Amino acid sequence: MTDLSSSNPADPSAANNATDSAANSAVTRAVILARGLGTRMRKADDAAQLDEKQAAVAASGVKALIDVGRPFLDYVISVLADVGVTEICLVIGPEHDVLREYAAASSGGRVTVTTAVQTEPLGTGDAVAAARDFAGSERVIVLNSDNYYPREALAALAAAPGSALVGFDREALVTGSNIPSDRIRSFALVATDETGALRDIVEKPDEATLAAYGEQAPVSMNAWLFTPAIFDACARIEPSARGELEVIDAVRLLVAEGEAFTVVPAAVGVLDMSSRGDVAAVQGALAGIEVRL
Repeated sequence: MTDLSSSNPADPSAANNATDSAANSAVTRAVILARGLGTRMRKADDAAQLDEKQAAVAASGVKALIDVGRPFLDYVISVLADVGVTEICLVIGPEHDVLREYAAASSGGRVTVTTAVQTEPLGTGDAVAAARDFAGSERVIVLNSDNYYPREALAALAAAPGSALVGFDREALVTGSNIPSDRIRSFALVATDETGALRDIVEKPDEATLAAYGEQAPVSMNAWLFTPAIFDACARIEPSARGELEVIDAVRLLVAEGEAFTVVPAAVGVLDMSSRGDVAAVQGALAGIEVRL
């Protein structure tokens, strides 16, 4: 781990070199946001064909543990290990004993899995803030627990300098995901500058914003690479119109203050495990994928 405190504070060049080193060091830590209430997953769906075990997990709302050949989270963690991640923190609720047990059982192979508690479901910004001690002075990948992101997208993200996010191609998401196109239209829109850096990001864009950004604008599915600056930013944001502390608002704050976010382009599909109707499609898509924890 890079120890920024070891730099001589009287030597600005040493401090800058340490910061630059941390900003470009190999990424070995990841945070998986698993605190969600699983409201959509809890809802009964007569059309969804779930076995008894899958239905029980769906009813609990802990969608990341639904068995799709093995727990969905196994696949998420395995692909992170494939791109060099060795330490993973699950952000969970205080009631999530099942995820604590999962973390303990999953550690010891290619990855060490720990947990951090988000006391109340106050939004993604608050969830990221819960992992501050885990991240320390390192950069961390931050992902949703109910999405399976392809290896090539995560490898490109981990290789990016400084802060970054994956900008997914909308057409590729439509053709390569199990996500309906109308839902993809509601995903956060990303605007880049001429260098490929993030200029702005808009959560749940309206029709006017969609038209202004154009059909070729990439979208975000919360696949991030953060420097430690994100934690102070999360502490300074106000609740959104939805009453939540949104990590996107922390990102926009950092961009406004001059932090560069590389937008990593990815023309790939992403698997989404949001509702009971997603289970069969996700299980079929993951069949045959090797998992090594």
